[in-house]
Amino acid sequence: MKFRPLPIVALSFAGALAIAAGSGTLSAAKPRDVANFPSPPATKTTPEGNQVAVLAGGCFWGIEGVFEHVKGVKSVVSGYAGGTKANASYSKVSSEKTRHAEAVRIVYDPGKVSYGTLLKIYFSVAHDPTQVNRQYPDTGPSYRSAIFPQNAEQRRIAAAYIGKLNKAKAYSKPIATKLESGKFYPAESYHQDFMRKNPNNGYIVRYDKPKITALKTTWPSLYRR
Repeated sequence: MKFRPLPIVALSFAGALAIAAGSGTLSAAKPRDVANFPSPPATKTTPEGNQVAVLAGGCFWGIEGVFEHVKGVKSVVSGYAGGTKANASYSKVSSEKTRHAEAVRIVYDPGKVSYGTLLKIYFSVAHDPTQVNRQYPDTGPSYRSAIFPQNAEQRRIAAAYIGKLNKAKAYSKPIATKLESGKFYPAESYHQDFMRKNPNNGYIVRYDKPKITALKTTWPSLYRR
């Protein structure tokens, strides 16, 4: 189900009823104690030069918006990961039959921000990692929580961190995030920098701006304007 109020996307009648009824469809789990959120596993060695992280956690508008405000991040691109190039378009991914996840490709300076720190932000404030094939009001596998490691070290860190979060019971429910493989394909131009270009969009105001606030208040040393 697509919830976001783009001209090409309409809120379904079922979605409207869920909102009106306050059924919990729009709720999201929060960390038990975000101020003491478990630290990520240490990186064995700091890689040289800019590195790439690919993360999926629901609508890419909000994930992109969060990481654009993280110190050490050089660029963020919204796109699709986990499927083929031929089907990597918004209209096809929206069918929920292409195996893609809405994702972001983050280029970062590992001398300023580690991969583990990016994952800490991802798990603690960027999305709800306990939801399965959904995120907030949006449902379907394209909104799944997934990490696409770009090398063996990223995979080691991500797997260890998920285990650590579950062991610490950081959330009241298990982490649903999966480690996947697959190439990343950029989304259409109108999806890029969507939050920055459309700050008053209804979806952005309700679901994504609070993530920026959470980043700023929870991890102020990592936040940049």
